[in-house]
Amino acid sequence: MDYTLMPQRPIICIDAKSFYASCMAMLHGLDIMSTPIAVVANLKQSGSVVLAASPMMKERFHIKTGNRRYEIPNHPEIRLFEPKMNFFIEMSMMITKLIANYVPLENIHVYSVDESFVDLTGTEKLWGAPEEIAKEIQKAIMDQFRIPSAVGMGPNMLIAKLALDLESKKTGFAKWSYEDIPTKLWSVNPLSKMWGIGKQIESRLNKMGIHTVGGIANTDLKELEEEFGIIGNQLYHHAWGIDLSTIGEPILTKGQISFSQGQMLMRDYPTRKEISVVLLEMCEDVMRRTREAGFTARTISLGVSYSRQAMTKSFYRSKTIPIPTNETMVMFRVCTELLDEHFAGEPARQLSVRVTNLERERSIQLDLFDENKLKRQLLGPTMDAIRAKYGTTSIMRAASYTASGTAIKRNILLGGHLA
Repeated sequence: MDYTLMPQRPIICIDAKSFYASCMAMLHGLDIMSTPIAVVANLKQSGSVVLAASPMMKERFHIKTGNRRYEIPNHPEIRLFEPKMNFFIEMSMMITKLIANYVPLENIHVYSVDESFVDLTGTEKLWGAPEEIAKEIQKAIMDQFRIPSAVGMGPNMLIAKLALDLESKKTGFAKWSYEDIPTKLWSVNPLSKMWGIGKQIESRLNKMGIHTVGGIANTDLKELEEEFGIIGNQLYHHAWGIDLSTIGEPILTKGQISFSQGQMLMRDYPTRKEISVVLLEMCEDVMRRTREAGFTARTISLGVSYSRQAMTKSFYRSKTIPIPTNETMVMFRVCTELLDEHFAGEPARQLSVRVTNLERERSIQLDLFDENKLKRQLLGPTMDAIRAKYGTTSIMRAASYTASGTAIKRNILLGGHLA
């Protein structure tokens, strides 16, 4: 691979370690590195998930993100907290403002509440070599907020992220170049450890006999494109460390690939009827966001994970429809069809819905045999406008008022957790 024409910019990816736990430690005057801390979604529910754990909690008690409340031992040194999402978001914004002391705002891309990409191009005359600036920003975050961080550095956003995930989260700082890709990336296994590869794609790659990133890099590009389409092209070039995206580029110009929602249920939902209530609420939210962004979708996906006591594996299935849609009830109908086809009758504990294969919404395609289509097309945006003006719960479907509904309770949450 000829890297001479590829981007060569000093990009860093900064990750605030155990961010939620670090914020709570700062708020209560605790040392994040020596105090076992866990942030739990709801302390009153034994099955509630651990959202973040401090390094000492992981090391001494083997509790990490994804564990449950009941798995945390009863120990006098352990400190447990519920999330304060407004505070976490405020802290994230303050860290971004701190970084903006070193680079222009347009050089910062906030990837998530605890992670940002920063382009250090052009700052050498003010602050010195990019590596020195990166470490200075790291030190400033620690000095001002007592929040430790890890930094990955590379010539593009992809390599900076890979350096962060695969090395600097253990060492604190890592700098990769294009030349490091064969020695540091290609041996990665399982494939889902690489940024951008999920379990579904990993499974399909494994069926092709590909089990390492090096295997992707050395597979014929046409073969990958035949299997995955445009995603195959991306997989191939990412395996070589090639990424042409730039910081500050609007998301939609790069291609919005999906709208989705996942929900961890706070109790077992044993029947199709109960599951359908939550699915309707989730479809409502996903299609609202799809309409607001001006898209329609052809492919609709449903994922169901069962209770831990279940004997059946979870499933994730998709269906592509002939006419793209952004109607809630069309998406819901497809989801219930997938549910009817694949639901094993076991208690469900986690649901996810997603729309992909997006197209820009243009004129409405009328149907001679469907006289109500135009009315339905207008109904969704009308409901969206009412909710935007008067609040999410100002207009609800009747199913949300049943015992199975979750939308009303979730309305008081931020990011799915206590504000």
